Amino acid sequence: MLFRVALVALLSTAATVSNGFMPRNPSSVARGGSSFNMSTEEKTDDNKVEGKKAEDAPPVNLGWDSHSAVDTIPDSLVREGDGPDGNYPMRSKFEKMCREAQFKITKAIEEIDGEAVFREDAWTRDNGGGGMSRVMSGGKVFEKAGVNLSVVYGSMPQEALQAATERGVDRAKGMAPGERVPFFACGLSSVMHPKNPHCPTMHFNYRYFETDGGVWWFGGGTDITPSYVNEDDLKHFHGTYKEVCDKHDPGYYKEFKEWADRYFVIQHRNETRGLGGIFFDDQNNKDPEQHFNFSQECVNSVVKAYGPIIEKHKDDPFTQKEKEWQLMRRGRYVEFNLVYDRGTVFGLKTGGRIESILMSLPETARWEYNVIPEEGSPEAEFIDACKNPREWV
Repeated sequence: MLFRVALVALLSTAATVSNGFMPRNPSSVARGGSSFNMSTEEKTDDNKVEGKKAEDAPPVNLGWDSHSAVDTIPDSLVREGDGPDGNYPMRSKFEKMCREAQFKITKAIEEIDGEAVFREDAWTRDNGGGGMSRVMSGGKVFEKAGVNLSVVYGSMPQEALQAATERGVDRAKGMAPGERVPFFACGLSSVMHPKNPHCPTMHFNYRYFETDGGVWWFGGGTDITPSYVNEDDLKHFHGTYKEVCDKHDPGYYKEFKEWADRYFVIQHRNETRGLGGIFFDDQNNKDPEQHFNFSQECVNSVVKAYGPIIEKHKDDPFTQKEKEWQLMRRGRYVEFNLVYDRGTVFGLKTGGRIESILMSLPETARWEYNVIPEEGSPEAEFIDACKNPREWV
């Protein structure tokens, strides 16, 4: 049974067991999930300031109904003087880079699909910022693919800052309890869900943040979520990003690959969402231009890393069993995105545009009750790779 993805779908399960999959023995379920703490600095709860009160916080500026659709988007969504004091030239430069990458990537995906095209909608906010979503559905190759640009000015609860960055508590140091944090954020994010179970899902997100007081950082990454292990595909994908990382810092690939393996964990299942890639956050230990150049090359390498894999497998034959397995893995994708994904949580806590936030979810997914792959099967090999991250290059 297929479930159209909606929040209620997480409460639904299919009581049937497909051919080739066996019910799990309840006694074999691992207790608990993988626990990880990726903080890069010691956290402190010493965030009280004498005389400051939560009601002194700046206005919210964001809300569920604060987005206005527009037919023509401005040349730039970044305006000098909007938001907290900060590095306006970098804000503008990062947005321009994201816009250019959005059009290049969607054009390349349209060419790979050969049938569907991306439709675009745009919106702005009165207080500044806005975004452009480009979404494809019902294609020959892609069931759903989206690339979203967003520019956001506003203030957020401190718990949203915690969702936005690993050093959220540290970045709220000195603020009164309940006080909101003025911020600027610009990012480009994407998820692509192909139809063929031998074609992997791909996700990327690259972002630039500033908060009040001149604090700034870069974050992002690109990762791959196949349904089956294909060594050649994974060597190509990881190898592409290793080349990019090595060009900018010889320590980047090892650090960011391990970071991805820690971050993309479905903790309540003790398994990763997919087979990794690179992930980084809180990057501000070098000149901003160096971080920008790395982010730019990473996002411009998406098609090089992902496109050949889709071209290679888009016409592969597949069985009903393999399709059902792909849909079950998409169910795992939904679980991670709605429960743990930092961008999703941040968007929901700051009153983001819901259609853009939930664009990452597939159109179809599947949940079956208590299923485990047969020992020695390709599906079992995939689960092993999710529970025991491997080195691919």
